[in-house]
Amino acid sequence: MSEVPEKTDEPKPKPKRQRRKKPPEFRTLEGNVASKFTKAVTAAIRARDVEKLRQLSAGLHESDLGDLIEALDQDDRPGLVELLGEDFDFTALTEVEDSVREEILDELQPAKVAEGMRALESDDALKILEDLPKEEQDEILEAMSAPERVALKKRLLYPEDSAGRLMQTEFVAVGQDWDVGRTIDHLRENRDLPDDFYEIYVADPARHFVGAVPLDKLLRTQRPVPVSDIMVTEHEVVRATDDQEDAARLFERYNLVSAPVLDEEGRLVGVLTVDDMVDVIEQEAGEDIKALGGVAPDEQLSDPFWRITRGRFNWLLVNLATAFLASSVLGFFEGQLQKMVALAVLAPIVASQGGNATTQTMTVVVRALATRELGPANMSRVIVRELMVGFVNGLAFAVITGAAAFAWFKTPGLGIVIGLAMICNLVAAALGGVLIPLALYRFRFDPAVASSALITTVTDVVGFFSFLMIATIWFGLA
Repeated sequence: MSEVPEKTDEPKPKPKRQRRKKPPEFRTLEGNVASKFTKAVTAAIRARDVEKLRQLSAGLHESDLGDLIEALDQDDRPGLVELLGEDFDFTALTEVEDSVREEILDELQPAKVAEGMRALESDDALKILEDLPKEEQDEILEAMSAPERVALKKRLLYPEDSAGRLMQTEFVAVGQDWDVGRTIDHLRENRDLPDDFYEIYVADPARHFVGAVPLDKLLRTQRPVPVSDIMVTEHEVVRATDDQEDAARLFERYNLVSAPVLDEEGRLVGVLTVDDMVDVIEQEAGEDIKALGGVAPDEQLSDPFWRITRGRFNWLLVNLATAFLASSVLGFFEGQLQKMVALAVLAPIVASQGGNATTQTMTVVVRALATRELGPANMSRVIVRELMVGFVNGLAFAVITGAAAFAWFKTPGLGIVIGLAMICNLVAAALGGVLIPLALYRFRFDPAVASSALITTVTDVVGFFSFLMIATIWFGLA
């Protein structure tokens, strides 16, 4: 085989424009877009001063341009794109929040969007396209050339959040019979190569992946040496249908910079790079944090208040129901609370401390489940460890709260009662913080989403019940 055939259905990206150094007044010391700079850009947009706008934005990297877009008022954002024309780098739209991107694309003509997407690498073009409604996708695709349209439609067939959606379809592949010299000459002479790549892939005539040659190894080898002699055959690969989170974990585990993406028959269809994996890791971590707080994973700072209100209402309603459940425990001890007011004052302290402790345990466990660090091999060890942590912290806070309660109310035995309740609740908090996420994970529920409300209910119920039951027995209030 002399050369791996070029794919005929994939568009070639245009070379990226060279950027000058961004203006020093662009960002504040804290890293935010300077308000003075934003005001200057806004004034240029509203005055339709194209030259001034080009001057202000000429040195901006696409991520900086994305930050500028988000800093502008909603009505001014489409004007920035329209006035800059061919000077606007559509890659910047991949750096903004989804809702901001959708608002801008809604205001632009499909032909304008299609023209801007032609200069993008395939993964960036798909990122702009995939979140749009089907009707808008079709309009934009119709405005593109047939090869570009076919390539993007094929990518949209992959599952959402899969490696196939995230990969670049531009990569460098050579045949098994190539030598180092021919490969280097090919890299120097071919203008249709990707802008950035880190290794050369070796494939057979049917485009099945055979191995990879890192660029540093290629450049350090003599020209007559066959690439098959220096290629890495035991290379980590990603399937196009793999979940993007699994692919990111592969990069993290093996310190990869790039990885080939294969279809079900083992043919090369794309490449994943570490910059995309960093975005995935950040996205997944952000979703976990939001889920722990009962916030929708797709909530963004740019969302309108009504969308945020609607998204948060459901979990607040669930929390309200669990709060009524926990408070109902107090109803069982109404007589005891009337006889000793101190119990009503101190009961929330026990419940609150348990809630804080279980949040700590739950956060560690949910994160360990998400990163596959917690499994059958170490599960029992983690459970025992958390129980020991809960017990020791319970003893420590039993002494602290017991002394504080006695000093406050001067009631003999009250310190012992709240101390015993504190131990019970912190042990229950540790146990619930481990077992509830594990149970949810076992039954294929997202532990980050559902754990918080359930565990808080457990600690509130156990806290109130243990404190008031121990007080009832100790003081004979029944």
